[in-house]
Amino acid sequence: MHGRELECQLRGWSLTTAEIMYRMPDFRDILQTFVWQDYDLAPKFPRLIKFLDFWTHNLDGPLAAVRVTHNRIIGPHEFRHVGHEWRLH
Repeated sequence: MHGRELECQLRGWSLTTAEIMYRMPDFRDILQTFVWQDYDLAPKFPRLIKFLDFWTHNLDGPLAAVRVTHNRIIGPHEFRHVGHEWRLH
């Protein structure tokens, strides 16, 4: 599982967090918050869009707002070859 996550990160996937505000099905004036987090590919966010499509088609609480943030944790430019290693006791 961890190897797959590292591979996704090296291909440009980033940790994405979405704060989803939705209206309660029975009380439309009350807003509720749901936090979704997964690895996704910015800027199109295919996994988040798929989740939001599922939400709108299968859940009763209509969406009010979605706030998205993402952060690249690791990238290919952060790796470098180390030619020598010295150890001091």
